[in-house]
Amino acid sequence: MSALNLYDTKTRSVAPFKSLKPKQVGIYLCGATVQAPPHIGHIRSGVNFDILRRWLIASGYEVTFVRNVTDIDDKILHKAVHEEIPWWAVAMKYERAFTDAYNTLNVLPPTYEPRATGHITQMINLMQILIDNGSAYAPGNGDVYLEVRKLKEYLTLSNQKLDDLQSAEDADLTYKKDPRDFALWKAAKAGDPSWPTPWGDGRPGWHLECSAMAHAYLGEAFDIHGGGLDLIFPHHENEIAQSQAAGYKFANTWMHNAWVTTSGEKMSKSLGNSLQVQEILKKVRGIELRWYLGSAHYRSMLEFSFEALAESATAFRRVEAFLARAKSVLGAEPQPVIAAEFAAAMNDDLAVPQALAFIAESMRIGNTSADDKKVIAKTAGEVRGALSILGCDPVDAVFAASKSNDAAMDGLIKLALEQREAARLRKDFAAADAIRDQIASLGVIVEDTPNGPRWSY
Repeated sequence: MSALNLYDTKTRSVAPFKSLKPKQVGIYLCGATVQAPPHIGHIRSGVNFDILRRWLIASGYEVTFVRNVTDIDDKILHKAVHEEIPWWAVAMKYERAFTDAYNTLNVLPPTYEPRATGHITQMINLMQILIDNGSAYAPGNGDVYLEVRKLKEYLTLSNQKLDDLQSAEDADLTYKKDPRDFALWKAAKAGDPSWPTPWGDGRPGWHLECSAMAHAYLGEAFDIHGGGLDLIFPHHENEIAQSQAAGYKFANTWMHNAWVTTSGEKMSKSLGNSLQVQEILKKVRGIELRWYLGSAHYRSMLEFSFEALAESATAFRRVEAFLARAKSVLGAEPQPVIAAEFAAAMNDDLAVPQALAFIAESMRIGNTSADDKKVIAKTAGEVRGALSILGCDPVDAVFAASKSNDAAMDGLIKLALEQREAARLRKDFAAADAIRDQIASLGVIVEDTPNGPRWSY
């Protein structure tokens, strides 16, 4: 099997991956700021890095996977005012929404999922180190800043120049030595949550949170730090700055997934084009949405449309039909195996499009082999092995349970349609229309054909 090669954002190159410890990998993924329900742009990151994690495990690595929760932030405080509930209730409400979305899409739970508010002590310790070694300063108003001009290296991830940067608008410029200095700690404001520190009550800056939590769970150096492209600057640059200023090597490799776009623009609430996961799941199953989000290379933009989603879902149903036929021929589920061609694709910086081409070719061979059990067992096993890494194996417990629920829903819709047909036969068209409207309210489209009613989600 070929060696795993990964693209490192910092070096702008693909290189052989070598873990810091033999057969052990530590990964830190920037998780959600829990201030709203997740849209598919958020969840793409979870799916992409879940595929990486699954492939590392299949390759023999023991993976420690840390995905944080930012549960204190300006946006959360704003939402708390808008919803007229406590800030911590907002955070918990939307953290659960993210957890539900991850679970529905079969994203493996992280090894550790730390919340920012649970690690204030570690943040204070990190600030103390930075103040003691002269990298940070407390001007006396309750804020703490990192002094960027004292850094040996800065902006090595985004390749920008310090003098080209605008002011870091995260605090009052009055107290900064340089407008580009960024806040490690923000002084308390009336009515906002705060925690005590030696420099005054306040709350943490976003960047400080991740450095402290990564250090707490993965140590001074770890293998991979991941997140979306939009986090490169300022978040990841500032994580590197404060961690290295404290004497930590920090992340060895930096990986960033590209965005889900609509009309060529990054999906975001500010553009008004957010597509919430819970709404998309009314149109396709979780396994189909995962297949779609994981189908593009993680570094490629994924232009969303409902047409593309429907085509992707149809393509996946063909995969399911192939495996169902294989099970019928073999009399049992085909046993998953990792084929050399699939492994080569995954080792090439997680080249999922090439992996999908391999799946299609295996299906073609299996579908043209009549009932040759040997060929079908081989090709179906290869397909299941690939699906297990992509997180789209229909046999997985989360999808099997969903399929059972789908079957129950299908039965109820069929029963309702039978009642509607009976009402039409007795010319009770008002009752028939009422049943059709009730079915439509569930997101089900009914089409009357010469062969009887046909329905779809």
